[in-house]
Amino acid sequence: MKLLKNKIAVLFVACIFLFSVKGFSQPDSCNLRISLLTCTPGDELYSTFGHSAIRVTNIVSHSDIVYNYGTFNFDEPGFYTKFIRGKLTFYISTENFDSFLYSYQYENRGITEQVLNLTCAEKYNMLLLLQTNLMPQNRYYKYDFTFDNCTTRLRDLIEKGTGGQVQFPQVLHETATFRDLIYKYLDYNDKQWSKLGIDILLGSRLDVKMKPREVMFLPDYLMLAFDSATVGHRQLISEKHKLIDLDTSAKKRDFLTDPITIFTAIFLMVIFLSFSKKAIIKIILIALDGFLLFMTGLLGILIIFMWIGTDHLMTKDNYNLLWAWPTNVIAAFYIHSKKSSATKYLFLYALFNLLLLICWFVTPQHLNPALMPVIGILIFRILYYVFRQYKK
Repeated sequence: MKLLKNKIAVLFVACIFLFSVKGFSQPDSCNLRISLLTCTPGDELYSTFGHSAIRVTNIVSHSDIVYNYGTFNFDEPGFYTKFIRGKLTFYISTENFDSFLYSYQYENRGITEQVLNLTCAEKYNMLLLLQTNLMPQNRYYKYDFTFDNCTTRLRDLIEKGTGGQVQFPQVLHETATFRDLIYKYLDYNDKQWSKLGIDILLGSRLDVKMKPREVMFLPDYLMLAFDSATVGHRQLISEKHKLIDLDTSAKKRDFLTDPITIFTAIFLMVIFLSFSKKAIIKIILIALDGFLLFMTGLLGILIIFMWIGTDHLMTKDNYNLLWAWPTNVIAAFYIHSKKSSATKYLFLYALFNLLLLICWFVTPQHLNPALMPVIGILIFRILYYVFRQYKK
């Protein structure tokens, strides 16, 4: 019964639109103005890649509404479990434009508006699609960062609203991967630790060369595509201007806090301390050996879980398993064991990772260079211990 009422409501709204439309063939003959809003990146990781939304202004009723497909609910039952497993649902929500504008001014983020050059029929068709998506049974969708997000939803919406007549240009003329574009934003905001985490958890699918359409998963590239897109024989964008104009520059990279700098310093320190004869130093290094091996094992288990136990597409085919062996969780408790089987396992692990370091930059997946000194510590400590045992 509730579903029937929702359908009747949509049909009622559609009828009102149809009777109120005059001069469907003229782009600016009706009272609606629809535009794409592209917001600049923020400081937090979730806002690092920017944001897109649709603005619908009714000149007669003076309503000014922003439609946002990037909404999620922190209070949703099992929020973190669903987030990790890739089952978290996002949904479309609406907000008054003044409130939307104020929130981005408060966050010190810019907004660019592109007014869509649509016919009256196309405008009302898009509004009808938006209203249909707002219905309870339609508003939720399973979010995917690269293929189905708040930006790609707007691209698809405009295509449907215009009857599939939109022709998008090729925005990137050089070959690029998903990781290339993600790196561009992480480097811009100097989020080297976030880059390391992404490189560990996301697999080789992130290194696939993108198709022209796929680059529009990021707001800035959707905006660039709209700049030169056409609908039939007319330009998709009639005007473009900045609502909040900020002259932001890239954050200066702090090499002292970079993962590779810190891990390299620890690597050199471990080598130096390994030749110390002090008992307390030896105890600390033994504890470090077990901790590092155990953590690589935990990471291996996490990588397998993200690969086969979640719906995330980009966490599959992860070559970080070459150094993060899940069995290290057990081997960590035998790292200084005198058992022959334990020594053989550790020696094999060290040699395998030594070979991996040699081939580090030619693997099918981009492996983060900051991990090299961490793996170097394990190789050195294992071989150091094995050769000392051999001398005895």
